[in-house]
Amino acid sequence: MKIIVPMAGMGKRMRPHTLTVPKPLIPIAGKPIVQRLVEDIAKVVGQQVEEVAFIVGRFGAEVEQSLIKIAESVGAKGTIVYQDEPLGTAHAILCAKDSLSGPLVVAFADTLFKADFTLDTSADGTIWVQRVEDPRPFGVVKLDEQGRITELIEKPQEFVSDLAIIGIYYFKDGEYLKRELQYLLDNDIKDKGEYQLTNALENMKNQGAVFIPGPVTEWLDCGNKDATVFTNQRYLEYLKEAGEDTVSKTATLQNTVIIQPVYIGENVVLENSIIGPHVSVGDGSVVRHSVVVNSILQKSATVQNANIQNSMVGSHASLTGTPADLSVGDYNALKL
Repeated sequence: MKIIVPMAGMGKRMRPHTLTVPKPLIPIAGKPIVQRLVEDIAKVVGQQVEEVAFIVGRFGAEVEQSLIKIAESVGAKGTIVYQDEPLGTAHAILCAKDSLSGPLVVAFADTLFKADFTLDTSADGTIWVQRVEDPRPFGVVKLDEQGRITELIEKPQEFVSDLAIIGIYYFKDGEYLKRELQYLLDNDIKDKGEYQLTNALENMKNQGAVFIPGPVTEWLDCGNKDATVFTNQRYLEYLKEAGEDTVSKTATLQNTVIIQPVYIGENVVLENSIIGPHVSVGDGSVVRHSVVVNSILQKSATVQNANIQNSMVGSHASLTGTPADLSVGDYNALKL
């Protein structure tokens, strides 16, 4: 089994946090989004992951080494490939053409999920879906009486289905997928000016391929600051339910109240503060004389004399004051 992770986007909705690091490497409950994604997929597929191919922009050697380590953490080989032009989802996946063979999962790196099913590897493909109240902003699928996918509709303005595609797909035959993606590019078949994966899926379905839905119990978005903070909250709840120890033994806690669930990283210093619930504090961060609720502090951040909630504070950022709802990028310094 292989995992293909397109993640070359600029993450503009997450700025300023994506000015120094790609969005998929922003931490959720102490681990990068993309690491959470890869680990969760590895659990669902129920078999050894041989390779994780990351399709990236020119993010630099440090980021690429971080991604290789994420692949190795699930016992897989890590591969880095580049998408230098934003030409659509089909083009992005085809950038990893050397990895498109055998059974594989394609997972776009701005979404996380919780699933309670075992992957059915007998079908030609599985498309992960979740029911939504308003399907108009999403691609959706329609099913027949046997539960097989009959149509894929992009952002329907009239109701046809409430099963939204969350951006994770299983393919039994990676070579077949590669041929269909290449067909789109060779024949310049575009939708809204880009080469789209959904067009390849439609072609495969019309040729007789059977796709089935993969239902998820929760779909978590990491598209902007508020959504990412909420996703952090939900993951901390998952870790609490699993009984995981999320407070590092190297952390220093002085006259500080911890309200679970929280994640406290390595060598964190907390003094005269209240931390939690739903707070992640990255390695090396310092919080003094503050109240922090429902927020993410990345690595080596400093917060003093502040009362913050629903906030993200970037790596090496320094915050002094009493803000209530913030999005502070890496290396910034605020005094309020």
